[in-house]
Amino acid sequence: MMTQEHLITPPPELIQHWLGNYFGCIVSGELSPSETFLATQAAQWGADQELEACCEVLNEHNPSTYWGELLRSRRRPKPPSLKEQALDALTLLCKGPDAAAFVTCRDTIRRALESIPD
Repeated sequence: MMTQEHLITPPPELIQHWLGNYFGCIVSGELSPSETFLATQAAQWGADQELEACCEVLNEHNPSTYWGELLRSRRRPKPPSLKEQALDALTLLCKGPDAAAFVTCRDTIRRALESIPD
């Protein structure tokens, strides 16, 4: 599996429909955690396989370009690093009602955070 962060979860009604098709009946009511887990894992695996196939086609037809990697990064983005999250939070903090009081502090903290490796 490519990632655990960005799960593709089928809606409960679709999982119930799939279970109904398998068992030959109408399935309603609450799904068990294992049913939801397996359906989510299968959907994610299928989506990852399709993404990889698309990236391969792009790279085969344009080997000198980065289209496959661009597609992969757009469809499976990495979550922001802790450093990026801290910088975003700091930006929000500084937009508060007393933003002028935070300018010097903000610049100092920003420089410190930007110097920390991801």
